[in-house]
Amino acid sequence: MKIILGSQSKNRKKVLEEMGVDFEVLTADIDEKAIRLDDPRELVLAIARAKADALKSKIIEPAILITADGVVVWRGKIREKPENETEAREFLEGYNTHPAETVTAVVVTNIQTGKQVEGVGITKVHFKHFSKVKIQALILNGQVFHLAGGFNVIGDEWTDHIEKIEGTIDSAIGLPRELTRRLIQEVSV
Repeated sequence: MKIILGSQSKNRKKVLEEMGVDFEVLTADIDEKAIRLDDPRELVLAIARAKADALKSKIIEPAILITADGVVVWRGKIREKPENETEAREFLEGYNTHPAETVTAVVVTNIQTGKQVEGVGITKVHFKHFSKVKIQALILNGQVFHLAGGFNVIGDEWTDHIEKIEGTIDSAIGLPRELTRRLIQEVSV
């Protein structure tokens, strides 16, 4: 059956490619900021469900749709993409004292049967100290403004600063591999 990834994320595409999955990409045009919940698990599940709802009517052939969303939690507070330099600096400096936790929801829908299953992957990322010079370089690079929590776990500029990861790196980059594989199997039967 055809598999559709309901995401523009390069990282999510990369995970599916590494899984050996043949897929197409569709993107949901939703206002994620209109969905606000205090619980990070519930927030990412609600956004991933909204993406699935927005895309289901656009798919006319039998397919399995995968949608996902993720946020970063730091000391109990949800961190999305930094909105400005000050916020990006605050985020990165904060990782010098406490780890970041990535919370990623995956919703898989069988378009033909209507069966929908979901799950959440959580990974904790401990960083080595970010110097003021390194923080400024990361901000000037601009990548931080496109990443939940203002950081990534792939790429040389990031991996040098990772002390340890509790959980899976694929969950931290936006699509927990084993969870996704299990959910695809669940809707395929």
